[in-house]
Amino acid sequence: MRPLNKVITNKDTSFKPIWIMRQAGRYLPEFREIRKNNPDFINLCLNDNLSSEITLQPLKRFDIDAAIIFSDILMLPYGLGQKVKFEKNFGPKLDKLNLNDLTKIDEIDFVEKIYPVYKAIKKVSTDPILKNKNTIGFVGAPWTLLVYMINLKSPKKDLSKNFFQDEFLINRTLLVIENFLKVHIKNQIENGANVIQIFDSWAGLLELKDLPNYIYTPTLNLVEYVKSLNVPVICFPREIKDYKEFCEIVKPDAISIDYNVDPKKILNEIKIPIQGGLDPKVLLTNYENLKKETYKYLEIFKDHPYIFNLGHGILPETKPEMVANLIKLVKNN
Repeated sequence: MRPLNKVITNKDTSFKPIWIMRQAGRYLPEFREIRKNNPDFINLCLNDNLSSEITLQPLKRFDIDAAIIFSDILMLPYGLGQKVKFEKNFGPKLDKLNLNDLTKIDEIDFVEKIYPVYKAIKKVSTDPILKNKNTIGFVGAPWTLLVYMINLKSPKKDLSKNFFQDEFLINRTLLVIENFLKVHIKNQIENGANVIQIFDSWAGLLELKDLPNYIYTPTLNLVEYVKSLNVPVICFPREIKDYKEFCEIVKPDAISIDYNVDPKKILNEIKIPIQGGLDPKVLLTNYENLKKETYKYLEIFKDHPYIFNLGHGILPETKPEMVANLIKLVKNN
């Protein structure tokens, strides 16, 4: 049984597997070398040779327990025909959403447009380096994708003032997103993903009264769909106001926590396997501080099924040596 399945399915507490959000990416010099020659991020995600190579880079360096495919949650709007581009020092920019065009897209067109993502997963999952390790596929949660597709850029602190103005647009788009996320998940699993993570990066933007409509119901539908395919599903509703309620309603197989929550509170409130929590900024400090913070999480979750990870993606200025230190600390504990 693969490491993440031991923890998620078998509730094993005897060891703590480790992988790192955004482990394939900007902090690695070998990734920066590829990126230098491939400035268009979307095209890079759609180059199955390069994206599979990037996915495997951290596994060639470190003793980590899973690969997560080098891709992006915005491959979904791209596959639905909404133009997406990434601008340096700004982030993603999306063209205005056309609901007529959106509702005309069929499954064949969608899969064809982002098929290289699935080819990359196939290459990664069948690579000998992944023997007895996990291949993680992922999607953005419906709410987070809705935010990008209507806000047209990262909301950072807030949504545009008229975000909720067109209820018909919002509800129709949410349905399309949910339907095609299922297609995207199914194709990732069919090509070798044996865990799915759902990233709800902007869950923290919503007020409590809006959680059922925009997060609980659509995410629960996805979670149930992944479970029906006999693959474990991890949810990461970043900065959501109430992780306990989320777990009780959405019922993921495991929950990934951000670095702003109290891990002891989480331990007391949540019975399912837990992932993550360490502040990525700890990796920018020194070895002694890294050791202290790492051991803190390992101690808190020592008797609970736990996957070691960060409470958000690894920062680009992180030194690979600090990542190597972190992995050794977890493995030698």
